[in-house]
Amino acid sequence: MSTDRNIVIIGGGFAGTTLARHLEKIVRPPYRVILVSEESYTTFNPMLAEVVGASVFPEQVIVPIRQMLVRSRFIMATITDVDYTRRVVHGRTLAGTREIPFEHLIFAFGTRANLDIVPGMAEHSLPLKLVGDAMFIRNRVLRQLARIELETCPELRRRLGHFIVIGGGFSGVEVAGELADYIHSIKRFYKLVKDDELAITILQDGERLLPELPEPLGIAAARLMSGRGIDVRLKRRAAQVHANGVTLLDGTTIDGGTVVCTIGTKPNPLVQKLIQSVALPVQRGRIETEPDMSVRGMPSLWAIGDCALVSNAATDSLSPPTAQFAMAQARQLAVNVAHCLLHQPGKPFSYETRGAMATIGHMKGVAQIYGVNITGLPAWLLWRALYLARMPTLGRKLRIFVEWTWGMFFPTDITHLRFTRTHEADEEPRETLGNMPVQTAIGADRPSGLPRFRASVQHANSNF
Repeated sequence: MSTDRNIVIIGGGFAGTTLARHLEKIVRPPYRVILVSEESYTTFNPMLAEVVGASVFPEQVIVPIRQMLVRSRFIMATITDVDYTRRVVHGRTLAGTREIPFEHLIFAFGTRANLDIVPGMAEHSLPLKLVGDAMFIRNRVLRQLARIELETCPELRRRLGHFIVIGGGFSGVEVAGELADYIHSIKRFYKLVKDDELAITILQDGERLLPELPEPLGIAAARLMSGRGIDVRLKRRAAQVHANGVTLLDGTTIDGGTVVCTIGTKPNPLVQKLIQSVALPVQRGRIETEPDMSVRGMPSLWAIGDCALVSNAATDSLSPPTAQFAMAQARQLAVNVAHCLLHQPGKPFSYETRGAMATIGHMKGVAQIYGVNITGLPAWLLWRALYLARMPTLGRKLRIFVEWTWGMFFPTDITHLRFTRTHEADEEPRETLGNMPVQTAIGADRPSGLPRFRASVQHANSNF
């Protein structure tokens, strides 16, 4: 590895890539920006629900990191250790273990999905954190409808056609809306499936949907979703997930053939490694920082994004783990690091949110922009315009725009992609269409020709 003075960023999500893009504009040799990530792409997590509903193709919600950077170096590696004394990061790369020296090190990695908060969730529910999750859920919908046509038991047919979403936050509301749109669009191709055999239920522990938004917007979202035939159940907490549905805390059982989980996160395992090797100050699984986002008591170390506990001077509160704040922190940290290189003090992080929004299906959404509440089609158009603008490169923007426009006039795709390789063509299927454990199903359906999408990050909560 070169002996240049490296500014190393760990994490290729919204925080890491935004930081690298801003640093490379203001940092000059002998300093060099190096971005390290487990995967070679950034996932636009707020658009995963659109993958579920086939509104966009999976490859359109991931952006190659190399395509986003101009002067920075990218290394695909899994960080195994940090030697703070020697100022070296140890990473497992395609070419084996390598040492990456640093003068400044920034932690910008995400969190993992926590499937242990409800008994049975890990075994019987489908998470929505990664592109692979979204692809599998879409395949599951197609599989369930195909099986309904072959079954004769009315009770079994209704259970197979019932899709239950746990969580009424941004992720849950958006995926429920996309599922409703997708099923409505494709059911014409499943002529033996009756309308009353298909249902979507969303379970929310709280008193309203979208608690991150003002109460009127949460109420509006529930009203619009109910109008679409989605069963919105508030103040209903899942106590157990099983192969045939969900049991609520009050003992009620809801039968369903598919349970989608959109709740629960846990710290990245890298945090625990850093506690042991670097003695990082950590609170509730997040790295404690000073107001300027430097790690408390550890010069040359910084932290932003989901893994960091960053105070917001504008509100005198902790920053929420959302894409909006991760990108704002990255922009401010780029300036602070540049000041540090010139031996100048950095500024405390201060940011006032511009708003938040969510889509709820059928070209409708809810949004708050600079304190103004918007619902219906205008909110939906704003949501799409925002994330289209965020996409890097003109070519990618055009591809997504064309796909969105196409989907407004034509039925969505119903192809069940199995990605069977040549040597697997004559093998027995690893899963029937019965109620097999979810892990078996995921193993059978994971596209063998695609990456595993290992690096999980928290859903960006449709904030901007």
